[in-house]
Amino acid sequence: MPAKLQTVDDRPALRLERRLKHAPEKVWHAITDPAELAHWFPAAVDVDLRDGGAIRFTFPGTDDVTTGQVITVDPPREFTFTWNDDTLRWLISPDGEGSLLEFTHTFGRGDPAIAKLAAGRTAAGWDVCLDTLEARLAGEKHEPPEDWHAPMASYVDDFGLGDGEVLADGTIRFRRDLVWKSPDEVRALLPGEPGWHVVHDPLEGTRVEFTEAPETDVAAQLARRHEQLDKLFAATHGVELPDWPAERVEAVRKHYAERPTQG
Repeated sequence: MPAKLQTVDDRPALRLERRLKHAPEKVWHAITDPAELAHWFPAAVDVDLRDGGAIRFTFPGTDDVTTGQVITVDPPREFTFTWNDDTLRWLISPDGEGSLLEFTHTFGRGDPAIAKLAAGRTAAGWDVCLDTLEARLAGEKHEPPEDWHAPMASYVDDFGLGDGEVLADGTIRFRRDLVWKSPDEVRALLPGEPGWHVVHDPLEGTRVEFTEAPETDVAAQLARRHEQLDKLFAATHGVELPDWPAERVEAVRKHYAERPTQG
């Protein structure tokens, strides 16, 4: 089942679930034991497995350590912890002869609107992690995808994260997550016109913001810039997208014409 983007206590949150052909006790071991986590979790984990215990994460190939705290250890039902300012909650319940694993990642840092921009890449990443977990439980291997652009772009579309907005003064604005690309790499791909601004945060990654004054047909302007941002996002992954067909352009223009766009 694809990830869903929700709101938890005014914060953006991703929810994913998997129906697994394994008992809750086996799933619990796979999501709490550091030796098992090493096979599917995105970072190496060192955890004091108790309520209030410390948890540390180290990404492969680096010495950078980030930290969190265990919130709930309730075997074999719930494992909840923080990672920096985010909260990761794993719920396991019996499902026939197997288990239902429900996972929620709540983004806890900064402006919720900015935090939400990373939901597309984060959802794509967790999909791969959970697919790898499922394979591990079955004693199989799962190869990560070579193409990360397509699944991330799909979630950006599904969640509406590529949409532009019209601000109170009429200015149009787009804000698009560009994952962990270097600012210099992004700037080299920007169009040679004003209005583009690259923002990089060591914890949030890189995003691009674009603003410009409104034109006569604002919906068409938004559609044109939306296409441009889609192409920029693809280019940062080495993908060259073709021009949108006329029907796609018209569908997106109609989308903007029919919905409130004021931010």
